Amino acid sequence: PRYRPDWASLDARPLPAWFDRAKVGVFVHWGVFSVPAWGSEWFWWHWQGQRDAAYERFVRRRFPPGTTYAEFAPRFTAYDFEPRQWAHLFQRAGARYVVLTTKHHEGFANWGSPVSWNWNSVDTGPHRDLVGELGEALRESNLRYGLYHSLMEWFNPLYLADKQSEFKTQSFVLKKTMPELYDLVLKYKPDLIWSDGDWEAPDSYWNSTSFLAWLYNDSPVKDTVVVNDRWGRGCSCHHGGFYNCADKYRPGTLPDHKWEMCSSLDKLSWGYRSNMSLAEVMDEKSVIEELVQTVSLGGNYLLNVGPTKEGVIVPIFQERLLALGRWLDTNGEAIYDSQPWRVQMENTTDTVWYTSKGPVVFAIFLLWPLDNVLRLCSPIPSPGTQVTLLGFGGTLEWQEQPGKGMLITLPCMLPSSQSSWAVKLEGVK
Repeated sequence: PRYRPDWASLDARPLPAWFDRAKVGVFVHWGVFSVPAWGSEWFWWHWQGQRDAAYERFVRRRFPPGTTYAEFAPRFTAYDFEPRQWAHLFQRAGARYVVLTTKHHEGFANWGSPVSWNWNSVDTGPHRDLVGELGEALRESNLRYGLYHSLMEWFNPLYLADKQSEFKTQSFVLKKTMPELYDLVLKYKPDLIWSDGDWEAPDSYWNSTSFLAWLYNDSPVKDTVVVNDRWGRGCSCHHGGFYNCADKYRPGTLPDHKWEMCSSLDKLSWGYRSNMSLAEVMDEKSVIEELVQTVSLGGNYLLNVGPTKEGVIVPIFQERLLALGRWLDTNGEAIYDSQPWRVQMENTTDTVWYTSKGPVVFAIFLLWPLDNVLRLCSPIPSPGTQVTLLGFGGTLEWQEQPGKGMLITLPCMLPSSQSSWAVKLEGVK
């Protein structure tokens, strides 16, 4: 069918199946904000939009008097950016898709945008097409490629003029936002468009519905592309493809619409911070808990790293990604291609979460029981029920729990090697 440029029609489009099956993605926030590498990727706004004293002090102390934000761009060198190494790392992390910031709210384009003269990564800074290079490497590694794109730009004079007119004019959209979105789609054929920066204006200002109608009807990726829900004020959680709703969103109960949780390894920022401390980085256990809870509730998990201005993903981020990958090597069967089960978590506790695949049920438990006996209230066993522990050979002994559920005898092993485990239940209801 052809989609009309209205939400009723666009929202009826079925979500391409690859996205729900993928479950795990890596998010990359990289741009000129990686040069000051302090506070967060909103550095420019805090410094010159809000005139935050801490940011003003930081610039005074570290840069020559009169420094402008534009002068940070030549220092965004990407000298050490090795796209194939990134792709290999993300693949080993168990990611099935990767989303790169093509342009954040600062407006700097990580490709040679034809409408961002001299404020893009080909004309200045790295003098490289970062979007294109990473895309090529990811496709070699069979990873899906998503492009994050901010609709707005804090200090673009065209945007500020439209804002001044209360968004009755659309110069910025017609001359900047839309040409860039069409350029990104035609040039890089992304699998996903992760829109952001929409909240100040309605979708009618952004021309979102006409862009999406073109994307779904006539673009080179019309059958495979997936989009999120940030297409104008009030769209979040209501319109678009899958829902993000809010950063680090946790629904609590099973939503009736496909969603994604985006989370960041640095708990205080999405962009790289040179003064980040170990206590501010998510540990392996927290990452896996977020992943398990998200997938159990039908969501995808998009985990963010912020590379340095040189293009290095710092070792602590690599370590966390590889730990996630090792866990998925063992337990991925309970995650990839799974569906929510009739029960998402045990009522007694939130340390057991369920996923399913056809008739097979997986119980993922976040705490190893002290007596090596796992108590599950929800599954109803049958005489032919078989129980296995992922990553462990052989079947496990189990018995029906008087009244309800089952007791599973786990192997007597030291569970310190990982932080969550999954039992596979066959022949249960």
